[in-house]
Amino acid sequence: MAQRRTDLAVEAHQLWREGARDAASLPGVRSEEEDRDGFPVTTVTISSPEAAQALGKPEGTYVTIELDGLLRREENAFQRAAGVVAAALRPLLPQAGPALVVGLGNRAVTPDLIGPLAVDHLLVTRHLVEQVPEHFGDLRPVAAAAPGVLATTGMESSLVAQALSQRLRPACVVAVDALASRSLDRLCRTVQLSDAGVVPGSGVGNHRAALDRESLGVPVFTVGVPTVVDGATLALDLLERAGRGGTQRSGLPGGEDFFVTPREVDQRVADLGKVLGYALSMALNPSLTVEDLTMLLE
Repeated sequence: MAQRRTDLAVEAHQLWREGARDAASLPGVRSEEEDRDGFPVTTVTISSPEAAQALGKPEGTYVTIELDGLLRREENAFQRAAGVVAAALRPLLPQAGPALVVGLGNRAVTPDLIGPLAVDHLLVTRHLVEQVPEHFGDLRPVAAAAPGVLATTGMESSLVAQALSQRLRPACVVAVDALASRSLDRLCRTVQLSDAGVVPGSGVGNHRAALDRESLGVPVFTVGVPTVVDGATLALDLLERAGRGGTQRSGLPGGEDFFVTPREVDQRVADLGKVLGYALSMALNPSLTVEDLTMLLE
C-alpha cells in the first residue's frame, strides 16, 4: 500500500486494514462507530506502542465526527453539530479547573484559519470569574490565545503556549488546529478530537515543536479539522478510484509540495470555526447552551 499522508487516526486505521489484507484486527487498536444526533461518530483507541507505531499516531483516544449535515444546511444543523462535538469532547477533559484554549494557525491563510476562528467564537471567562465572582463564579475559568505562526511573530506557537501555561497554570490545554486528510471526502466536514497532543503545522508538513503533556506540564487535548490533502496523496486516491491503483507515492515526485483545499473553503472554515468555538465553550462550561452563547458572543 502506497503511503498516504493523514492526520486522522480513523484514516490511518483504514489504511492499515487496506494494507494488512488478511489481518482481521490490529492488537492494541479498538474502533467503535455510532450515530449521535444524526452525525456519524467513530472512536479509535490506540493502547499499545506497537499499534501506535503501526498507525503512526501516539497512543490515545481519537474521536472523529462527520459533519456533512452542517454542509447541507440541515434543520438545526449548527446547534446539533456544536452539541455533538461538545458532548464528545467533554468526557476527555478534566471535569474541573481552569482551561487554556490555544488557536493554532495563520490568519492570513484560509485553510489554516480554523484555530484562530475557534478562539474568536469562544466564550472566555477567566477575567469574569476573577473580577465579578458574584455573577460568574459558577463558570469554569477559560483563557484563550491565538499565537500566530513563526513567520509572522518570530516565536514558535509552542513557546507561547509554554509561557502561558507556566503563568496561568491551567488544569488542561486545548489546542485547535488545521489537519491534513487522505481524502477529499473529509475536507472541511470532519472534526477529530484527541487526548494525544498535537504537532503544530503537521497538516501541511511544516512540523514544529509538539504541544503535549511533556512539553507543557499539563494534559493537552486537540480539536482538529482537515482542510487540505497533499498532492501526492490526492493523486493516489484518484488513481485508485479510476481503477488504476498500484502507483507508489515515490512515482509522483513533487506532489508533496502541493496542497489541495475545497473551492468553498472560506465558507466552510467560517462555519466550522464557529461550531468549534461554541462546542468548546459548552464542553468547558456544560451549563451554557447555544442560545446563551449567541446572546453573549454576538
